[in-house]
Amino acid sequence: MQTTLKQAIHELGVLLGQEPGALLAELSRYEPIPAKPPSVPVGLPSELLRLRPDVRRAERQLAAATAQIGVQTAELFPKFSLGGTAGLQSLSASDWFTGGSRYWSMGPTVTWRLLDFGRIRAQIKVADAQQEQALATYEQTVLISFRGVENALVDYANEQTRYRALNESVTANRRALEIADELYSKGLGDFLNVLDSERSLFGAEDRLVDSQRTVTENLVTLYKSLGGGWETTLLAQTERRSP
Repeated sequence: MQTTLKQAIHELGVLLGQEPGALLAELSRYEPIPAKPPSVPVGLPSELLRLRPDVRRAERQLAAATAQIGVQTAELFPKFSLGGTAGLQSLSASDWFTGGSRYWSMGPTVTWRLLDFGRIRAQIKVADAQQEQALATYEQTVLISFRGVENALVDYANEQTRYRALNESVTANRRALEIADELYSKGLGDFLNVLDSERSLFGAEDRLVDSQRTVTENLVTLYKSLGGGWETTLLAQTERRSP
């Protein structure tokens, strides 16, 4: 257990661009399970999915493939340019820098790759195919990311419901223990009932702590599926909309 814990801490340090043991002192301390946010916004905006590295990569690849079609198509059209030359010429070296030795010429030039049309059209088809492939990859990446978010939301919501039920169970078991203990102290009950109530309470508390840990883990999974948290992004959107 300790070996696995330290290896995870070392990996987190490297992921943050630090030395493997940089977080050892901070993460080796035993702390309570972090409190979950009061609520998850209903209908999280789909723009949050663009925070995911895989979605951003697929989006940029699609943009590059689409731009490449325009680059290849432009090769079908003639290219016009305006150029000119100027210099000195003379039969005698002594006349090189006189007015009569100067010359210049200017005019348009046209370049058209007529003989390469077959190859250019083939390159356009290749670019089209690459764009279609990039589009399919982008769509698949977005669908997979949506699936991850939906699954994370379902797991988080269901565990929240379970946590509330277990919390009520703990409250009921504490009350039952209080009643059993009071009856026993007055000679109206058996001590076995007190032990049974304590065992039920301890079991309910264990399940409650386990559910709290699961809720936090599901929340982390939701953060990961969105490519990061939603608080900062929603706050920035609110600030942009405010006058």
